[in-house]
Amino acid sequence: MSSGCRRPEHMAPPEVFYNEEEAKKYSQNSRMIEIQTQMSERAVELLNLPEDQPCYLLDVGCGSGLSGDHLSEEGHYWVGVDISRSMLNVALDREVEGDLMLVDMGEGMPFRPGTFDGCISISALQWLCNADKKSHSPSKRLFTFFTTLYSSLARGARAVFQLYPENSEQLELITAQAMRSGFSGGMVVDYPNSTKAKKFFLCLFAGVCGVLPKGLGSETVDRGVASQAQYTGQRCRLKALKGKSVKKSKDWIVEKKERRRRQGKEVRADTKYTGRQRRPRF
Repeated sequence: MSSGCRRPEHMAPPEVFYNEEEAKKYSQNSRMIEIQTQMSERAVELLNLPEDQPCYLLDVGCGSGLSGDHLSEEGHYWVGVDISRSMLNVALDREVEGDLMLVDMGEGMPFRPGTFDGCISISALQWLCNADKKSHSPSKRLFTFFTTLYSSLARGARAVFQLYPENSEQLELITAQAMRSGFSGGMVVDYPNSTKAKKFFLCLFAGVCGVLPKGLGSETVDRGVASQAQYTGQRCRLKALKGKSVKKSKDWIVEKKERRRRQGKEVRADTKYTGRQRRPRF
């Protein structure tokens, strides 16, 4: 569990902490981008979306649009909401493909019922556990958020939140308000025996009682010990499991061009990767 030392949410409200200087790190810091991308991939994996079918997704706390980049690469359409104007400005400068909105998640999601096929959120939910103003009640703000989110999701959809809980009380508060709002589901913990690699994902089901996904494990788990979650010794990326191409390779570029054609978007033909087969040389 994350310690309370130098936690961002203890330093300033999110719209203040993620100022212009902090926001730039999410487009310039390669390590930060890599971590954000990995967590986004895992969140989408937990959504369990239909294969080869574009979905309409919500990204809560979208920031500079790094998670949205992965959604676009997977062929999905998305809307991103964030309370930080500076982070959204970075996303605009990066020309992300999703739509962006300035929204305080604690005041609720401003969307029509059944709008989205799923929702992801990376490193944002724990901010609602803090009262940055006298009028803020963490439990009420969490309930408002989860209630409006539940309404905006299609029945049977999932919402997956990667979060950094400060303690077990925060986990209980968040989970209780989610269940009170109508969701079912629970916490998926990846690498529970690792201090650095341990990650928490709140996986919620809207309108259905689904089977909670299994968490990823570590090499130190004893294979002979029975566990509710079947752990693996090594994490495999979702793209590798599906047999998809390595990013930026020839096959990956051809797949992306074909996906954009199916979406009705213009695709440049003057590249070395056109998808045409070359004639054999004799």
